[in-house]
Amino acid sequence: MSTCLLCLVLLFFSVVAEATYTPGGFHHLSSLRQKKKASKSKPELPFETRYFPQNLDHFSFTPESYKVFHQKYLINNRSWRKGGPIFVYTGNEGDIDWFASNTGFMSDIAPKFRALLVFIEHRFYGESTPIGKKSHKSAETLGYLNSQQALADFAILIRSLKQNLSSEASPVVVFGGSYGGMLAAWFRLKYPHIAIGALASSAPILHFDNIVPLTSFYDAVSQDFKDASINCFKVIKRSWEELDAVSTKKNGLQELSKKFRTCKGLQSIYSASNWLSGAFVYTAMVNYPTPANFMAPLPGYPVEQMCKIIDGFPRGSSNLDRAFAAASLYYNYSGSEKCFEMEQQTDDHGLNGWQYQACTEMVMPMSCSNQSMLPPYDNDYEAFKEQCMSRYGVKPRPHWITTEFGGMRIETVLKRFGSNIIFSNGLQDPWSRGGVLKNISSSIVALVTKKGAHHADLRAATKGDPEWLKEQRTQEVAIIEKWISEYYRDLRGEN
Repeated sequence: MSTCLLCLVLLFFSVVAEATYTPGGFHHLSSLRQKKKASKSKPELPFETRYFPQNLDHFSFTPESYKVFHQKYLINNRSWRKGGPIFVYTGNEGDIDWFASNTGFMSDIAPKFRALLVFIEHRFYGESTPIGKKSHKSAETLGYLNSQQALADFAILIRSLKQNLSSEASPVVVFGGSYGGMLAAWFRLKYPHIAIGALASSAPILHFDNIVPLTSFYDAVSQDFKDASINCFKVIKRSWEELDAVSTKKNGLQELSKKFRTCKGLQSIYSASNWLSGAFVYTAMVNYPTPANFMAPLPGYPVEQMCKIIDGFPRGSSNLDRAFAAASLYYNYSGSEKCFEMEQQTDDHGLNGWQYQACTEMVMPMSCSNQSMLPPYDNDYEAFKEQCMSRYGVKPRPHWITTEFGGMRIETVLKRFGSNIIFSNGLQDPWSRGGVLKNISSSIVALVTKKGAHHADLRAATKGDPEWLKEQRTQEVAIIEKWISEYYRDLRGEN
């Protein structure tokens, strides 16, 4: 969120018996959403919570379009001085409090810039639901859930806020991570008269329309573990065969339930498979250099810690036992879980809604090759389309995002059009392979770190941060400072 996937994240659809299909979208594995005691109590944040009346539809003038819902946003004016800059976080697919609590970078730099901080929740997520709990049950209502409407929400709220503050000349810089990073970049391109620049962290804007290889994401996950330990990579890769072998036994599911310490007996092998896969994929995404609690409480460089667990087993131990022990680090680092709930989903972060977006505009095709440490599968668009029709009565539009926002030949397109965007990526983040990794122009720059994870730069600074992360943030601050200085010079009419 963004952040995430965010901030995520990718929603698994089981469309074939042999594999778990990942049609597109960020990694919201169903196994993730089983429990997170740390995230059920909302953190105390230094923000005031407000609500803004938004029209349901910004792009038509029918009576229905004027239906109003209240969009949640968070604001912090402790450092702000009238006329000073406004830093806006473009909300992801989830509760805005979750993203605000994991985007400390903005709070860290606000005093330097005397900036107003605003975190805007994405429509249909968290508390910003047009028809309350029924918002996700109506295909007609869900039709208003898309990135274009969300960007328009941001634009209208920002303009209104500046008017109410009597500070219409304040420069706005947008920030976002994961899907929120994509929105930040697209906002700068679509609304350059509202935002003077964008920091788009871990924003896979090229993960559409086969611009990058379909295996990119899972290739990167596998590479993270291979870099930590070849043996670790091999053990995880071999564990799936052992999982299949156990499941074919007469009492296989009962044996798996015992082995995996499930709270209730497993009904499907795919629940166990998804649980394991989810742990490895998410850990690769949030392989932060210091302890963190974004997707789950984890130690610093958790991929290495998982591999130490696997490599520490005595010779002759089963691959499945080793894989389970490693995955338990993700789900139970605190050691407080007595059992694991693998088949009862909860939605602690207000993520419900992304499945619909993945079925309409956010079509990010993926496949997993035989070279990956995860179970291989081929991208099956027809099966995906059928499931979307069955669930929502809609057909995906796989070319819409590249039509609306571009992406094809992005280097040549944005070289002549666009400015003031930072694309930051860490190469250990699997989503980085769908991001912009090279400078496009002098003002559309790529800041790439070898060991960075999913929008690590947006996290709050800690004493344990490595030098490469400190340097990345220093570069970002310098670029943003340049944008703001240029804006004020232009405002004064100076050359």
